[in-house]
Amino acid sequence: MSRSGADLALLLLGGFRSLVDSATAELARRGHEGVRPAHDFAMRAVAAGADNASELGRRLSVTKQAAAKTIAVLQERGYVTREADPLDARRKRLRVTPLGFEVMRQGEEVFEELRAQWERRIGPAELARFEDRLRELVGTEPVRLDAPGWVAQDLGGAGEG
Repeated sequence: MSRSGADLALLLLGGFRSLVDSATAELARRGHEGVRPAHDFAMRAVAAGADNASELGRRLSVTKQAAAKTIAVLQERGYVTREADPLDARRKRLRVTPLGFEVMRQGEEVFEELRAQWERRIGPAELARFEDRLRELVGTEPVRLDAPGWVAQDLGGAGEG
């Protein structure tokens, strides 16, 4: 069977979608309906210091308007809040709420459960080999959403970086 680079990309995307769709469904069963990967990415960025729509947009590589829409959804669901900046009362800073941290914690727990399911399907040694090979190809650093050319840099600078 002939395999192409596009086939590989689709298989990797399919693995990602399988995990994310299963996690989304499980979080909904746990009372967190409608949580999407972008919401988790946004909450993690806020927890790491993106305290306004402009900074969140930069970290997520989206427009300020898209970031503002995500913030509105997260506020509506009680996952983030806007608080007065102690240094500038005119400014409101984003903060992840205890509920937001709880949904992130539950998301991590769900992904651990999904990993365990994959491990049961293909075996611990095979999953470990698979993860090791992926690390060899993509590196050990976490994926940064604000750096679209990160892979090209790791592959010797081919492409944008």
